[in-house]
Amino acid sequence: MDVLTQEQLSQEIGDLGNGWEERGGTLHKEYGFEDFAGAMAFANRVADAAEAEDHHPDMLVTWGKVELWWVNHSAGGITAKDVEMARRSDQAQS
Repeated sequence: MDVLTQEQLSQEIGDLGNGWEERGGTLHKEYGFEDFAGAMAFANRVADAAEAEDHHPDMLVTWGKVELWWVNHSAGGITAKDVEMARRSDQAQS
C-alpha cells in the first residue's frame, strides 16, 4: 500500500475533520469521554475493528480520554487504510 502524498494527506484530513491531524508522521486524534468506562468501551470498539481489518493503531487510554495514532509502519507512513480506519474510529464513538 502506498504512502499518501502530502497533498493527498491534506485533502483526507480536511475530509475527516473532527480533530484529526498529522502528528509526527501519523494520523492522530484525541477523543473525550465522561469517565474511564466510556473511554475503555470506545477503545474496545476500535480494537475490534482493528482486529477485523488486521490493521492496528497506537492507542493511549486514560481516564476520560483515548488518543489514537494511525500509521502503516510497514509502508513507512500514512496510507489510505489509515484514513479508512480513522473514519471507522469516528463511527465507533457513536
